[in-house]
Amino acid sequence: MRVSFSWLRAYCDPELNAQQVADLLTGSGTELERIEQIGVPEAEGFVIGKVLSVDPHPDADRLRVCSVDTGDGARTIVCGAPNVAAGQMVAVALPGAVMPDGTKLGEAKLRGIRSAGMILSEHELGIGEEHDGIMVLADERPAGAPLSDVFAIGDQVIEVEVNPNRPDCMSVYGVARELHALTGAPLAEDPTGPDAEPSGEGRVEDHVSVEIADPEICLRFTARAFENVQIGPSPPWLKQRLTAAGQRPISNVVDITNYVMLLAGQPLHAFDLDLVAGSRIVVRRAADGERMTTLDGVERTLDPGMALICDGEQPSGIAGVMGGQVSEVDQQTTRVLIEAATWVGPNVLRTSKRLGLRSEASARFERQLHPALAIAAQRLAARLMVELCGARLVPGTIDAYPAALPERTATLRLERMTRLLGSEISSADAVAILTRLGFDPSESAGVVEVVVPPWRDGDVRRETDLIEEVARIHGLDRLPATLPARRNAVGRRPRDQRLRAAAEDAIRGRGLSETISYSFTSQANLDRLRIAEEPLRIANPLGEEQAVMRPTLLTGLLDALAANITRGETDIALFEAARVFAPGTTPAPIADASPGGARAATERMTLGAVLTVAEPGTWRSARRAADFYAARALVEAVLGIYGVEASFAPPQPGARPYLHPARSAVLTHGPRGPEVGWAGELHPLVLRAWDLDGPSGERPVTGFELDLDQLADACPATPTYAAISDFPAVRQDIAVVVAEEVTAENVLAAVRGGGGDLLETVELFDLFRGEQVGAGKKSLALALEFRAPDRTLTDDEVVARREAIATALGEIGGALRA
Repeated sequence: MRVSFSWLRAYCDPELNAQQVADLLTGSGTELERIEQIGVPEAEGFVIGKVLSVDPHPDADRLRVCSVDTGDGARTIVCGAPNVAAGQMVAVALPGAVMPDGTKLGEAKLRGIRSAGMILSEHELGIGEEHDGIMVLADERPAGAPLSDVFAIGDQVIEVEVNPNRPDCMSVYGVARELHALTGAPLAEDPTGPDAEPSGEGRVEDHVSVEIADPEICLRFTARAFENVQIGPSPPWLKQRLTAAGQRPISNVVDITNYVMLLAGQPLHAFDLDLVAGSRIVVRRAADGERMTTLDGVERTLDPGMALICDGEQPSGIAGVMGGQVSEVDQQTTRVLIEAATWVGPNVLRTSKRLGLRSEASARFERQLHPALAIAAQRLAARLMVELCGARLVPGTIDAYPAALPERTATLRLERMTRLLGSEISSADAVAILTRLGFDPSESAGVVEVVVPPWRDGDVRRETDLIEEVARIHGLDRLPATLPARRNAVGRRPRDQRLRAAAEDAIRGRGLSETISYSFTSQANLDRLRIAEEPLRIANPLGEEQAVMRPTLLTGLLDALAANITRGETDIALFEAARVFAPGTTPAPIADASPGGARAATERMTLGAVLTVAEPGTWRSARRAADFYAARALVEAVLGIYGVEASFAPPQPGARPYLHPARSAVLTHGPRGPEVGWAGELHPLVLRAWDLDGPSGERPVTGFELDLDQLADACPATPTYAAISDFPAVRQDIAVVVAEEVTAENVLAAVRGGGGDLLETVELFDLFRGEQVGAGKKSLALALEFRAPDRTLTDDEVVARREAIATALGEIGGALRA
């Protein structure tokens, strides 16, 4: 919200500068974004002048020599504007005046004639776009009077961030009321107060009828008719205020609707009444696929979730968002219908998002305005239409209000306020604050009863809301810093969160850096990962780069990895713990699949990592690049925290296409359990797509992903411990010859099965291929450790276990190597 400082001070002037006012507003919850200087930096040197005579320039066809009275006598000013004429009151910049662009004006010779000043256009003063002619003033002030008496030629704009629950601060008068509450400075009368006197003929119902066909999209619709409207430019003061607020002056009628919206917070719309077909207004929902052209010249396709304002034949406006061209006010307009309606905020918000069309009106309606504001805005608009357009107000107001909202009241207990804030605020101070905010408080026996004003109806509904209002105006910085009372409450993180935190600590302790990335990604990123499965799509994404919910953490991790490598960091190890998403069967409000509702989705908490280095090089050891075993070591550290044993197996053909087919594995909970993740090198094509493969493809990237939700489900509820045996272990090494296609995981499973309870550990420590074992075969060296908890094992017992192991190996085509 852009607030003209001069406009704000016209309603509440606490005699503070713009920065001090902005600081006060920020402290009460309306945060400052920036302060901008507009117009001229100093008003000195800008005056009202009267053109006494205009003569042609002797040496230039397009220049005119003007004699202008500026209060200190007549002076000669050379002017090139075609519309300058004797008798006009004009804006003059005298020598020494500083223009908006910082240029200091001086006397100058133009084709041999000295010019002692400059007659100004709207463009040169920064209050409009008109620069082909000078600005002619319709002001009765004498020549030589300061130009700043007519309008604010130099101003500051305070731009603030308005919270969604504060539509009242989307208006200049609302901000003035806030400033009045903060400082106690006098507040001017509500500008929407007195009404204009009707002077037209007949009744407004003779000119138009209004029907709300669907009360669920429109709470109130008011309309007033005006005759003998004279379309023309707005006065300079109005143009300056609109320009300062970021609005482009168009014509007096359109400017009035924008002015009322900016001042009072209630958007209006003006119709050319002669172009309203059938003299009829109908508020209804759009038909599926219905089209209309909005004021910006764009034809838009609508759906049944959108509200329309229609005449007797066709749509004439998208309710709460933008009007249509069909009944636009132009230079030929003589009869005007001013509409002030109250639309349902969530409907306006959805419509605006689906159309990708956000306006000043929709920004206010989506915060949900109160119906009482509509008729108040009509009063202000009527006065301005009569004053600035010479219009005649037709008697009567059409007011379609299907279900009038009752007056809202609330109660504040002073004792409760003291307990919540930790500091006592006197009843007199609390009542004074609420009064300045526009509430109607009355206090009795420590209880304050208030009537909530319409502009705060959507935000203040209960006692804690009133306490918040008193506290923020009193000053949150004045409240003591105290810890909240726990009242014997004891809390701790749930088990799954404790496990996840321990896993993150374990990964962080092994040298990995944590990243945080968006839950959204692009279809292009999934294509780069070679993922063919349909992702969970966003119905109305911010852009193509955030059009789908991520099904894997790799998109964000690889983006972060690429960003680091681009900046010269090559030894990288990153991890992230976050949710991934996929279409599923559990309803979740993740994305709208249609106007009817949300798609079904599943979310899984996942831990993922990528790394380019397993061990950085030092002066004592060489750098070791990341490989499958580096990723597996990290995975086993996490599995140890969860107390889960997992089996590693090659991925099925076509599954997880982003993995290297020969240097990766999927993890299952047990030999035949569900998949809980993967580990290994990424596919070279994926690395190439992210420019991670190095100049000659020599930079491998490994990683892993683990489904922490499944691991938490599989984690034993109570950890179990085994006593350390007092009896010695029997250690033996064996070599097993198997076919190349037999995995080490299968060999270890066979050995464990044959070794039984006496086999305490088995570890693979060597791999050999060569002529000694034959073509198409390999030799795996295993270290075995046998132990019994209650006795020292005999040789016969160990031999029996080795024979059982040999038998189990034979079942998978393996044999002990002599």
